[in-house]
Amino acid sequence: QVQLVESGGGLVQAGGSLRLSCAASGDTICISAMGWYRQAPGKERELVAAITSGGSTHYADSVKGRFTISRDNAKGTVYLQMNSLKPEDTAVYYCAADVAVPGTTRGYWGQGTQVTVSS
Repeated sequence: QVQLVESGGGLVQAGGSLRLSCAASGDTICISAMGWYRQAPGKERELVAAITSGGSTHYADSVKGRFTISRDNAKGTVYLQMNSLKPEDTAVYYCAADVAVPGTTRGYWGQGTQVTVSS
């Protein structure tokens, strides 16, 4: 079992920055990839950024060059530094983790944190 708790969301003006944090607890040693997803009203949840346990990263085209994902394996924490925010970045941001269990991988989600970017 893994629990994920996000923090750092809020209201920011366009062009501003926010840093999201996601703290994992429980069987954190079994966590492989971690990532951030977001869901805007009326839209499907989408992958924003992901990072493997080895540090390889992947970004959605819409956030490349503006967002940076990082990870502290010792603390079981993943971060999302968001710069040059745009109103279209407004969404609920969810932390996700892939956890290795015998024979498969199980996904876990945080409760989400609201990010609102005003124009």
